[in-house]
Amino acid sequence: MTLDTALRQGTKLLEEGAVPVPRLTAEVLLAHALQRDRVWLIAHSDEELSELGWIHYGRYLHQRLQGTPTQHITKKQEFYGRDFLVTPAVLIPRPETEHLVETALQRAPRARRIVDIGTGSGAIGITLALELGVPVTLTDISLDALAVAKENAFRLNAEAAFLCCDLGAALTGPFDLVVSNPPYIPLSEGPGLAPEVREHEPHVALFGGEQGTEPYPRLIADAIRILRPGGLLAMELGYRGLDSVRAMLGDEWTAIEVTHDLAGWPRVLSAVRPAR
Repeated sequence: MTLDTALRQGTKLLEEGAVPVPRLTAEVLLAHALQRDRVWLIAHSDEELSELGWIHYGRYLHQRLQGTPTQHITKKQEFYGRDFLVTPAVLIPRPETEHLVETALQRAPRARRIVDIGTGSGAIGITLALELGVPVTLTDISLDALAVAKENAFRLNAEAAFLCCDLGAALTGPFDLVVSNPPYIPLSEGPGLAPEVREHEPHVALFGGEQGTEPYPRLIADAIRILRPGGLLAMELGYRGLDSVRAMLGDEWTAIEVTHDLAGWPRVLSAVRPAR
């Protein structure tokens, strides 16, 4: 069986199993089975697939058809041009979260003291550390998540400190920049999530209470306490969270801005802590 035939067969299986983007998924899984990249697959499509390669590829296809996210099979997800280790202990980084990074870089380009609250895989904080060339503090309530973030910092050569706490409860500051992608999915929307999300990603990183906004008051209060005057808070939002979270900022913040994603949804809310 050639690699091209294997890809076509794998794509057909994934299509029949209603797996999104079946061709791309087949390419990613076959590349992972062969420890190659997708460009290599295209250039060598006429080569024969080895027996060992077929065994691995078949297993990965079966896992994906059973609902395991592709990223949990390959143990990686690209974010802002870098590969991050992901496991079931952390939320899989989404492309739309790159808007949070871009907002932080645009609004706080000279930040030197940065904290990523609820870091998960560390994708946001580590990316900012590498883009700005500064150390970063990463917090999470989960020790397992922090272990993943620590491994990512090591792999990507980012200077980072790690702290296990609920949001920013154990932080003292002062920081120039606070970033966070808190859990923001309402509990009522859980049954409607894709099974690969609902059954394989940590609920503590997904659900933000009944309305999906439960973490934000505490997050904002922590940011007021630990940000220096003039420091920036940047938070990712759920698709219906803008009005309620913006109201939580009250009169204690200035230069409030909303960043929309490519679909037009308000994705990032950022604000400056004024001098007192």
